[in-house]
Amino acid sequence: MNSRQLAAYCASRPAAVEDHPWGASPSVFKVGGPDGPMFAIVSNDANPPQISLKCDPDLAEALRRAHPAVVPGYHLNKRLWNTVTADGSVPDAELRSMVDHSWEQVVAGMPRSRRPA
Repeated sequence: MNSRQLAAYCASRPAAVEDHPWGASPSVFKVGGPDGPMFAIVSNDANPPQISLKCDPDLAEALRRAHPAVVPGYHLNKRLWNTVTADGSVPDAELRSMVDHSWEQVVAGMPRSRRPA
C-alpha cells in the first residue's frame, strides 16, 4: 500500500477525521473529531510509507516478532504503539487488520457517550 491508500483506508473507518497538527506530513487520524484520540499516523513523505498504530501490548510484541517491518512506535509509547513500514513485506490485508485493531483499541478506551455507533 502506498501512503495515499493507507490514508484513504484510515479515513474510511467510522467517525475518522484526518488532521495535520504538525504540518502537511504526517496525516494524523482521530476518532470523533479533531479533539478525539488518534488511532493512526501516516507519514506522507516517507518512501516506503510508514504508519504508526495503537496496539494491544501482547499483540504488538507478536507482530514485531513476526514482521521485521513492524517496530516499536516512533516517538510514541513503545508498549502500545507500532510503526509499520509498508514495504510490501506485510500483506495489505494484514495491514488493514492492524488499522482496524488500532481503531477498535481507541474506541474501546473512549467514554461510551463519545463512541461512534
